[in-house]
Amino acid sequence: MAAPDTPAETFKRALGHAARALAEQPELEVQFGSDGPRLANGVLTLPHPPRDPSGPESASLRGQADRLALRLANHDAALDGRLRPADVRAAEVFEAAEQARIEAVGSQFLAGVRGNLDAALLTRLERTGALRINEAERVPVAEAVALLVRERLTDRPTPDGARAMLDLVRSGIEARAGASLDALAQAAGDQGDFALKLRDVLRDLDLNPGDAEGDDGADDPGQDEPDPQDPTADDDQDQDEDQDGGEGDQSMEGDADDRSAEDERESRPEGAPADPNGEVSDDGPELQEGEQPDRRQTPDDGRAVDAYRVFTTAYDEVVDAADLCDPMELDRLRGLLDGQLAVLSSVVSRLANKLQRRLLAQQNRSWIFDLEEGMLDTARLTRIVTDITAPLSFKAESESPFRDTVVTLLLDNSGSMRGRPIMVAAVCADILARTLERCGVKVEILGFTTRAWKGGQSREAWISAGKPANPGRLNDLRHIIYKAADAPWRRAKKNLGLMMREGLLKENIDGEALQWAHGRLLARSEQRRILMVISDGSPVDDSTQSANAALYLDKHLRQVIAEIEDRSPVELLAIGIGHDVTRWYRRALTIVDVEQLAGAMTEKLAELFETEPAGAGRRGAPKPANRAANRAGRAA
Repeated sequence: MAAPDTPAETFKRALGHAARALAEQPELEVQFGSDGPRLANGVLTLPHPPRDPSGPESASLRGQADRLALRLANHDAALDGRLRPADVRAAEVFEAAEQARIEAVGSQFLAGVRGNLDAALLTRLERTGALRINEAERVPVAEAVALLVRERLTDRPTPDGARAMLDLVRSGIEARAGASLDALAQAAGDQGDFALKLRDVLRDLDLNPGDAEGDDGADDPGQDEPDPQDPTADDDQDQDEDQDGGEGDQSMEGDADDRSAEDERESRPEGAPADPNGEVSDDGPELQEGEQPDRRQTPDDGRAVDAYRVFTTAYDEVVDAADLCDPMELDRLRGLLDGQLAVLSSVVSRLANKLQRRLLAQQNRSWIFDLEEGMLDTARLTRIVTDITAPLSFKAESESPFRDTVVTLLLDNSGSMRGRPIMVAAVCADILARTLERCGVKVEILGFTTRAWKGGQSREAWISAGKPANPGRLNDLRHIIYKAADAPWRRAKKNLGLMMREGLLKENIDGEALQWAHGRLLARSEQRRILMVISDGSPVDDSTQSANAALYLDKHLRQVIAEIEDRSPVELLAIGIGHDVTRWYRRALTIVDVEQLAGAMTEKLAELFETEPAGAGRRGAPKPANRAANRAGRAA
């Protein structure tokens, strides 16, 4: 007789049936994993349920499932891709309002679903910190508009937990766009008509709706066929992966508060959503060799607009991973990582062992004998026993090309890496650090993110200063040292578990992170220095990008890369996860699925070690003098 299902299994089965019913897809595949909630390739992945399915957390999980299921039933991804505004901020508000429409239409006659959606909404806003905002200027416009649309389409007030935040900006938004918002209620059942009326809202709020792709047929959107070349046609249905959140902070990047950051992302691993505006950062004007940035615009103080600068560094930090949480928490996080290691270690370890064999085979270790100094040659001690006047004989190991090498792994710790990408990156870094250490290669593991979403204290200082134009970078950097080059792996292994911590992964400013890691390598004494960057997207910091010229962070990153590749002895290479880094780095590799990361890292490192660094000879400690050569010198 089969054992009865556990409460968790029963809850999962009920959740799956409910999702299929709401999505109107009886064959919808529903899975549970740490990288949920997300919708990709027709598979709905949800977070694992809590231990007590009857607790309050279960309502939020049901709401996450309902949001994605309703999107399948009430959203045309191809139509959305044609009507979505090109402007980044306008697209953010457009997506938030469309999601509000989807939920309002889908839950119109389902009181239980409405309750689940309310729970998911409050959980998401709480995790992003939006519910703690008490200044009108810090309220995300996309969230506020979505809540106002929600009220008009459902005739229900905003839930109590979010009402205080909305009331900070309600009068201002309604004074400017109230009539346009009211008009949306008449078009809720027609996605195309709703999108066209939503453009009036964006114009009233001084957000440029721009020209959507395929806008020529916007007057009758229902008759347009999906463009087979439109990258959004296949991916846009997956947008909701980044709106619901997951477990802890791994949900934060998907929240509407942070959708502007995601708007500049390119395709994501494991079918994560590719925002229709994901090309904004990378498809801008690319600087050719020798070409200078466009400096025609200047602020009032005469400084070049495009010259990269930082408004303040007072709130930046470079911190050891062990200092970001207490030892007990670090032990728990390392335990979570070890649990994932058990699943991935067979594949990653096999690749790492292959790399180790290739490296050790190249070392060709040998000994030089009959030296005047070095290690005592015990095999020749018999000569001293037989002839007391015979001198001691020493030996020395021949120089190994890898003992004068240091490798830095620089990991993107932005919110879009949440879930499986950051877990796989941590596992690969952990195993490769051990492998290279066994081969005599020193390894440093670094991470980069920000201390806050949307600016933090740097932005507050800028506001206090009167919001001067073109202020430069407006966020508090957090650069993390997981493992220093001179620290053995056994002492630093706990630190890698920090990547699994809720609240760590936020925004990413790649250019300054690259400069920081490069500077640490330049300070090393090793002759060969290798910097490997692992990232899944372009630089994203909403506060900086909204206050400076277009592509501000992207241009700086390109300049930093060019400087290192053209003038530095550091060998730079990059691996992009679902992000085409080959357009940025000369030595780069793009992988589609995060599962390919281990193979990509080991292969690229093996290729590097099989070649000599350009223009550099191998430097090592001077070899001990050979006895015969010394005697010849004395005789001369």
